Amino acid sequence: METSRRKFLQGSSTIATAGMMLGLASGKAHAATRKPTLDPSDWKSVRAQFKLDPKLAHLANFFLASYPAPVQEAIERYRDALNANPYSYLDDHMFMKERDMLWRNVAEATAEYVGGKPDEIALTASTTWGLSLIYSGLQLRPGQEILTTTHEFYAHHESIRLAADKTGTKVRKITLYDTSAKASADEMVNRLISAIRPETRVVGVTWVHSGTGVVLPIRAVGDALAKVNRNRDDSDRVLLVVDGVHGFGVLDEDIARQGSDFFSAGTHKWILGPHGTGMVWGRNESWALLKPTVPSLMDSALMAAWRAGQPPKGPVKAARISPGGFFAYEHQWAVTEAYGFHKSIGRTRITNRILDLNGWLIEGLSKMKHVTMHTPSKRDLHAGFVCFEVDQIKPEEVGERLRSKGIIASPSPYANPSVRFSAGIVNNEADIERALKAVRSLA
Repeated sequence: METSRRKFLQGSSTIATAGMMLGLASGKAHAATRKPTLDPSDWKSVRAQFKLDPKLAHLANFFLASYPAPVQEAIERYRDALNANPYSYLDDHMFMKERDMLWRNVAEATAEYVGGKPDEIALTASTTWGLSLIYSGLQLRPGQEILTTTHEFYAHHESIRLAADKTGTKVRKITLYDTSAKASADEMVNRLISAIRPETRVVGVTWVHSGTGVVLPIRAVGDALAKVNRNRDDSDRVLLVVDGVHGFGVLDEDIARQGSDFFSAGTHKWILGPHGTGMVWGRNESWALLKPTVPSLMDSALMAAWRAGQPPKGPVKAARISPGGFFAYEHQWAVTEAYGFHKSIGRTRITNRILDLNGWLIEGLSKMKHVTMHTPSKRDLHAGFVCFEVDQIKPEEVGERLRSKGIIASPSPYANPSVRFSAGIVNNEADIERALKAVRSLA
C-alpha cells in the first residue's frame, strides 16, 4: 500500500498540522468569527474557512463545493454592488470600460492556474456546458468519427450523442480496463491509441473516472496522440477532448501542457469556486475549428458586426465560444478568489493532502474482507475518489447507513454503482478514522 497510517502520521506535515479532531468547539468558533484568519500552513485553519456542519464527516467533496471565506466575501461584495446600482455596475464592469471588465480577471486567473493564456479560456457554467459547446461546435466531415470510452459520465456521453445525432457522426466506445482496481497506465494508453482508426477525428476521455476513481494519464495520451498526428493532415488530425473536472484542483499539473485540444471543467467542485461556474481551456488553433453555439457577450466584435449587418470577421477564439446572456455575475467574478485561495495554500501541498487522505482510506478499506475495492491503490492512479462495494448491501443502502452515522458519502449513479468516499482539504484524521470505523461495522 502507498500510504500507511504510521507513514501518514509521521511523514506528512499535513496531518501534523491538522490536529486530531476539529470537533464542535471549532464549529462554534467559526460561527462566531465572520472572517476567520487563514494560516495556509495549518489545515485546521484552512478548514475553518468553510461553513460546513462540524458534526458531519464530509466525504463527498467532489460533488459541489462549500465556499471558503474569501470566495463567500467576494460574492457578497459583488452582489451588494449589483444590488445598489445594477445598471451602472454591470455596464461599467461588463461592457463599457475595457480595462474594468471583470470577466477578464477570471480568464487571467484561470490561465495562470492552467499554465496557458487568457485568450485560450472560455468561461462557462459547468463541465457539461463546456463539453456541449465543444462537441456541438465541431464541424466533422461525413465518415469521420468520435472515439470515446465506456468510463465517461452521463454529461460527456450525452454531449457527444446530442451533437452526433444532429450530424450523423459515428460514435464508438471502448473499455480501457477490465478490472479498475488493477488498471495500469500503459494498458489504458495502449488500448486507447490502438482503437484509433483512419476515420477517427475526435477522442473524448475523462481525466479522473468518477465511477471507479481511476486516473487516466492525460499527458501520456497526449504524447501518444502527437505521434499519431505526425502522419495526418491537419483536417484529419485527432483532437483530444478532456472532461477534466475531477483532476482540476486535485492533481498538480499544468493543463495547457498535457497535450489536449480542449479541457472542460466546472470550477464549483475541487477549485472551490462559486456554484454555476466553469471553464474550457483550448489551443487557439483548436478554437478556430469550432462554430459558436450560443451568442457571446465577451467578444465585442460580434455585436459590432451585428450593428453593421455583417457576419463577424476573423477566426473563432475562446471568448466567442463563451456563452452570453446575463449570468450570476457575482458568482462568475468571484472565481478569481477561488484560484487565489488555492494559490495561498499551494497546489502541490493541496495535491499531497488529497492523495494522502484518500490513500489512507484505500489502505483501510482494502484490509476489510467484506469490502471490494474499485479504486487502484497506486498513488499515480487515484486522486479524489475512493470507490468500493460492501458485500450483500446495495450502495444506496450503504450511503444511507453512513449518513445516519453523520458520514456523507455518495452512491455512484452508474449502471454498476459503487459507494464513493471523496476526501478533500476540509477533512482531517478524525474524518478518515470515523469513516473506516463505520464501514468496518457493516461487516
